[in-house]
Amino acid sequence: MQPDRIGFIGGGNMAEALLKGLTAGTFPAERILVAEPRESQRRALEKKYGVRVSDDNLEVARTCDVLILAVKPQLLDEVLPPLAMAVGSKTLLLSILAGVTTAALEACFDGSPRVVRAMPNTPALVGIGAAALCAGRYATPDDLLLSERLLECVGMVRVVSEKEMDAVTGLSGSGPAYVYTFIEALADAGVEQGLSREAALALAAQTVHGAARMVLETGEHPAQLRDRVCSPGGTTIAGVAALEEGGLRAALFDAVRRATRRSRELGGG
Repeated sequence: MQPDRIGFIGGGNMAEALLKGLTAGTFPAERILVAEPRESQRRALEKKYGVRVSDDNLEVARTCDVLILAVKPQLLDEVLPPLAMAVGSKTLLLSILAGVTTAALEACFDGSPRVVRAMPNTPALVGIGAAALCAGRYATPDDLLLSERLLECVGMVRVVSEKEMDAVTGLSGSGPAYVYTFIEALADAGVEQGLSREAALALAAQTVHGAARMVLETGEHPAQLRDRVCSPGGTTIAGVAALEEGGLRAALFDAVRRATRRSRELGGG
């Protein structure tokens, strides 16, 4: 199922994360083409990853059988319609445009465009992202599987229905910002209790990293893992009680709810 050539329309941060993962794996860099308007970014990508670069979207679209759409969503109407003449039935379109539905993407092209929509997140930049995928009307099971394999080069992937994509945006798409806020607050609390700034931040970040790995690698429910740390009358249960009194759980519910609603608004839903 390996494509002959992979093209990128847009060479920003998320595109670069995918480039890094693809070129570090088994896909040859010389078979990757990137269309990027900024010359400085083109040269940087060419030098760092050995990929081919261009300032011509049409050139990339014509020569690639997988086309990864990685421009800003607000540029949709400017960038995609001119590509219609270059995209045929043999081209798989993998979109990482936040909030843009498969129907909106399909409307930019003639015929039966094969569209897969993805929602990755920024930890993809360090190879441990979380992404969700859904298929458009004309995408085949093989298209979905290939898209899944491509995104797995920068983290874990789950296939969902399109109606779930806004919730994915509210949870894992926006989620890193919630976790960064938690890490910052945890570190600040350590400083307030006498730790150095460097030690507090390192301990807070590693604690979150380690706890997340415990959930993923053991397969146990977070509540079970938490209960093992909470000795009767001990320090941890006292801290957990403070989190409950402070409304941490309710605040996270509201954060995901609001981000999901905003994703629907941006997508016209």
